[in-house]
Amino acid sequence: MLIKQAKQLTGSLTRTSKMPGLSYSVSAWRCKTGAKLRKIPGSVCAGCYALKGNYTRYPAIRAAQNLRMQKLKNKKWIEAMATQVKRQKFFRWHDAGDIQSVEHLEKIFEVCKLTPDTQHWIPTREAQFLKDIDPATVPANLIIRMSSHMVDQGPVKFWPWTSTVTSKGGATCPAPKQGGKCKDCRACWTRSIANINYGKH
Repeated sequence: MLIKQAKQLTGSLTRTSKMPGLSYSVSAWRCKTGAKLRKIPGSVCAGCYALKGNYTRYPAIRAAQNLRMQKLKNKKWIEAMATQVKRQKFFRWHDAGDIQSVEHLEKIFEVCKLTPDTQHWIPTREAQFLKDIDPATVPANLIIRMSSHMVDQGPVKFWPWTSTVTSKGGATCPAPKQGGKCKDCRACWTRSIANINYGKH
């Protein structure tokens, strides 16, 4: 499949200045858990970056995210996503938005299996889709980090790879000290690092 054809079937990928490669986003307005959390003071989603700034300043970004949501139902979505992702060493799912269903997550698993030379990372708050999944069944080149819902809340216990947000110091993500970029850090993609602690911003 050609890249041009793949983009027509799935929508295009995204490029953020922070990441070491391409990423993928859908509408944060359509998050299942996030839609509830953003109304709760003290939650990580209360100040969601994907609901402000360039994500809302440019109508084309929101239109592209909504298009990607629609394309999830395409029967060739898995093949088309793999075609676009396979040249990436590191790939992030959902720099905006989140997993929509178990079926959505299973499709991502298949993309990972078709792109064994790519390291994939998904941050998620959708515990409902992880609680019935055995971590041993997650493709070896994929790490799913279950994110705690509240600022200064500890990591969840039911999942082996997690992320948290702190307002009290002790953040382990170096990006704020590196101009907001990952640079040579790949901790988020590394399974031997159980938890990533991000500073509140």
